[in-house]
Amino acid sequence: MHVTADLPFIGGQERLLMRNLFSDLQLAFRILLRNPGFTVTAILLLALGIGANTAIFSVVNAVLLRPLPYQDSSRIMQIWHVPPAKSFPGMTLFSVSPANYLDWQSQNRSFEAMAAYGGARFNVGGKERPESIQAAPVAPGFFSILRVQPILGRGFTPDDDRPGQGHVVVLGNALWRERYGADPGVVGRNIVLDSETYTVIGVMPRTFSFPSWAQLWTPLAWTDERRAVRGNHNYQVIGRVKPGVDIRTAQAELSAISTRLEQLYPEDDKGWGAKILTLREQTVGDVRPALLVLLGAVSFVLLIACANVANLVLGKILGRKKEIAIRSALGATRGAILRLVLAETLLLSLAGGALGLFLARFGTTLIVKFLADRLPRFAEITLNAPVLAFTAFLALFAGALAGLLPALRFTKTDVNEALKQGQSRGSSDSGGSRTRGLLVVSEVALSLVLLIGAGLMVRTLWQLSNVKPGFDPNGLLTMTVSIPANKFPTPAAYISFFERVLQQVRATPGVESAGVIDDLPMGDGGSHQPVAIEGQPVVPMADQPEVDVRLISAGYLRSMRVPLLSGRDLTDGDVAGRNPAVIISESMAKRFWPNENPLGKHLTLTFYPGVSREIVGVVGDVKLDSLDETRPVATVYWPLDQTFATPGEPWRSFPMSLAVRTSTDPLSTVTTVTGAVHEVDPETPVTEVMTMNELISNSLSPQRSNMLLLAAFAGLALVLTAVGIYSVLSYAVRRRVREIGIRMALGASHADVLKMVLADGLKPILLGVAIGYAVALGLGRVVSSLIFGVRPTDPLTFATVASLLVAVGVLATIMPAYRATRVEPVRTLRDE
Repeated sequence: MHVTADLPFIGGQERLLMRNLFSDLQLAFRILLRNPGFTVTAILLLALGIGANTAIFSVVNAVLLRPLPYQDSSRIMQIWHVPPAKSFPGMTLFSVSPANYLDWQSQNRSFEAMAAYGGARFNVGGKERPESIQAAPVAPGFFSILRVQPILGRGFTPDDDRPGQGHVVVLGNALWRERYGADPGVVGRNIVLDSETYTVIGVMPRTFSFPSWAQLWTPLAWTDERRAVRGNHNYQVIGRVKPGVDIRTAQAELSAISTRLEQLYPEDDKGWGAKILTLREQTVGDVRPALLVLLGAVSFVLLIACANVANLVLGKILGRKKEIAIRSALGATRGAILRLVLAETLLLSLAGGALGLFLARFGTTLIVKFLADRLPRFAEITLNAPVLAFTAFLALFAGALAGLLPALRFTKTDVNEALKQGQSRGSSDSGGSRTRGLLVVSEVALSLVLLIGAGLMVRTLWQLSNVKPGFDPNGLLTMTVSIPANKFPTPAAYISFFERVLQQVRATPGVESAGVIDDLPMGDGGSHQPVAIEGQPVVPMADQPEVDVRLISAGYLRSMRVPLLSGRDLTDGDVAGRNPAVIISESMAKRFWPNENPLGKHLTLTFYPGVSREIVGVVGDVKLDSLDETRPVATVYWPLDQTFATPGEPWRSFPMSLAVRTSTDPLSTVTTVTGAVHEVDPETPVTEVMTMNELISNSLSPQRSNMLLLAAFAGLALVLTAVGIYSVLSYAVRRRVREIGIRMALGASHADVLKMVLADGLKPILLGVAIGYAVALGLGRVVSSLIFGVRPTDPLTFATVASLLVAVGVLATIMPAYRATRVEPVRTLRDE
């Protein structure tokens, strides 16, 4: 059988179309090779836009779009308490108490299973290498809800969760590799945690990290007393809904159960509700708005790059007007001309996409480096198949966008007029000028929006850096003394240990003062507790006001330089057996004793009942959680020397943080201060060593990273816009050489020509600024959740950005304007 060279399964029309397309691509390739300057410039412009979009999309894909790495992950939920609004103003989610979790678990019909989990720390290593490891005690069924199994050994069984039987542990993959050398024989081996023996029963996969901070997992193993606790909320809960049950049905059922519990246990549960979030929503958290803003920003950058390339293509096509007119006169259709132009921009965009992918690889690495501490699932950020497909789509989109407008513009050109005008530099081009002006307007408007967003972020960071935290962070060293829960059998032994630690630290050269606190400001922890105020009506715990409670030693407030407003500080005399004392913050004094002197008044911490505590001092408010706290935080400080076990629960030791005021650089005293702690106990790990300024700086990491990324994209947009303005005006001056020569021959001065060119350049810039203002005002709500201390319509930011953009525009027009003044009228007219 004879087989022809033609494709047998493609019809004649299709073969002709393929030949024409291939021919157009060949011709476009030769044309681009003959114009290397144009080609390289266009490819670089597109690569910058495509690369920025690919880098950000790789993050968005991993964090927001890709399913969680669990089987049927859409059915996994995170379940929270909703606290009473009166007691917890501004708080919408709260941890769960053991008894309420158990009731949710037993009474619901919407979930296949629920599992509670908490947080704990274990010390390992002994004297040689003391280290603190974060652990997650979990309820039975925790791993099965997530549909994950250990790669070695087994998970937990119900028998492991019995009190006294919980000394088994499942290792995280990273801990297994780093501490145990990835030894498969570790399963079944005994290890020592907090001086107690645990048996390793399993090792989790490399890809499993839930909760994200957990390095190992242990059973909860609640006692009967712990299972009955309702008023103390210290746990989180996940659950897997049954097939066919949607989140609204499950939410309605848990809300009904919470209402019943409120009626059965009003003392503890009055006003407490339930809230269900998908685990994906919980994992993404507050990162979503920032990532979507960044994705919008890089989209603007790509549009500006496309506008620049469109301007370049338009100028190039108009320079080839006579050539293309001859093609049309010889029979080329407008469709063929359109196809040829799009073939050129398609080749440019594909080359730009390839280079952009290379740039995105480095961009992604930088983004992960800067944002890893606040990006969930950052380890999954890669240039995978969906990202490559997105890059290919962007390349095609950019090529079509950059080539379509110039091509359509030229297909409307009169061929006869083009043949008459030829390629004279003085030929009319009013339509092309309008098109190029429109592109400049769009570039300026998009750049203005990005610059305003970056300006608002800069202003936010500036405002936050000027917020007074309520203490003096300079010259302050902080660290955590990680104490195992079973370290000391009694509160007295625990108190004695920290007294000896403080004595050693205070005697260290260069140390002015020192104190300890259970949770430092700007940290992630902190206790919210109900209080009963003497003289006010006795109400159930659920109706009692909640305040922040901090346990401190004498000397802590002095070391932090928290101002004492009235009364006295805590002293070494505030010990067990003496009059129970507390210090309160200024906002608490105003909240509960607005027109009275709170000194001498009494309050009771509900979790430590039966002890009426006298208010002996009032101190200034402190930003406990973050610098952008907008409401004053009512706070109670009570003395470490008067602490005792919560009634009904066994005594458990817990970590404390040191605050050390130094007379020299705080970092220069790290070795001596940690050495002083180890003088008291060499086996106690000292972790999270940093200055208070570093701690504050870390708390500003989200705002700083948002500002840096948005500023980088806005700066890139500004440069691209300046390049666009310059190229448009340069081309316009070249096209108007004859006109300028005639004007100068008729008496126009250099200043007149300069003014004319500058005016032509400023018109689209000012129009773009006006349009950009309108767009920025409309998008103000998008960034409102990301800024602090400044309005989305801040006049100073708008005015500064507009001035900057106009100034850059003027600079971009100066060189073309100067060239226009160098036109020699006689020579120009002779050449024409």
